[in-house]
Amino acid sequence: MRGVEKVSVALTPEMVATVRKAVDAGEYGSASEVMREAMRDWMLRRAQRHEAVAQIGRLWDEGVASGPSVDGEEAFERIRGGLDRRMKSRRS
Repeated sequence: MRGVEKVSVALTPEMVATVRKAVDAGEYGSASEVMREAMRDWMLRRAQRHEAVAQIGRLWDEGVASGPSVDGEEAFERIRGGLDRRMKSRRS
């Protein structure tokens, strides 16, 4: 295979058994195919994790830029009070 570098990887006996079982079952043509798929999955998860961290940072910055924080209970009380006033004015 062109453009491929061979490396040695140490796996637990359970991991080796799982790889061999997948190859023996015909799910993969070789242990190398199993490892390449595992690496692709790992790289995808790593990229997704990186994007999630970046998204959290953007949301954090957006929250900070939105102004000072407000106590949640106080905010809900104001909302409930406003709703109560609306309900009373509709009844009148």
